[in-house]
Amino acid sequence: MVEGGDLGGTAIGAPLTPLSGPSPGRWMDSAMTKFSGTFSVATAVFLLAAATACGSDSDPDPTPTAAANASSPSTAAPATGTPEDAATSAAEGAVGDYYALTDLLLQDDTVSLDRLDEVAISTQLSAQENFLTGERAAGTQQRGDTVIVETKVQSVSLDNSDPKTGRVPSVTIDVCWDVSEVDVLDASGTSMVASDRPDRGWTRLTVANYAWDTDPEAGWRVAGGQDLEKTPCTG
Repeated sequence: MVEGGDLGGTAIGAPLTPLSGPSPGRWMDSAMTKFSGTFSVATAVFLLAAATACGSDSDPDPTPTAAANASSPSTAAPATGTPEDAATSAAEGAVGDYYALTDLLLQDDTVSLDRLDEVAISTQLSAQENFLTGERAAGTQQRGDTVIVETKVQSVSLDNSDPKTGRVPSVTIDVCWDVSEVDVLDASGTSMVASDRPDRGWTRLTVANYAWDTDPEAGWRVAGGQDLEKTPCTG
């Protein structure tokens, strides 16, 4: 286990629906979004469901291409030596890094938001920057860490034929996260988490490598995500 649904109608690569207004109901309504799963604030807390992605992106959203579908869900299966296996392993590592850093940025506002480009790119980077800037301005703060309970790789594409238009290597991964140990406090120190919030949910992430030619191993970043409407994992 790494720490760190049917589709909700958002295209792959697009940011999850942002939350608005620092109110307890907000966290409940977005329970499926870990800081936008956009990953930035999950319904119950601010999981990663990122905010509105406005502004221009330095990189286009990755373009879906015909890719090998994962034969079965797995939690970071060991690499078998193929380029696809190596990409899968690297992308799953990038997902863990993404959740860990976005947790930290919500927990400690002295950590620079510039660090987001270590784990996100394209639409997801813009969405997270906007979301986290708003949360810090509102004085909200996270306590506790998100846990990745399970990951299911849906597809892998190593097509790097046109990076300028977003046709870059990408891995689509469904992530089941758990925020049962996460609390979100408003500026006065009062919890914003509803007592009946769902503590687990699924987010589908697109992890892309725009630096494939120069950094095929460590160039992976979360480029987009969307919450899934399906039964939470039991882990």
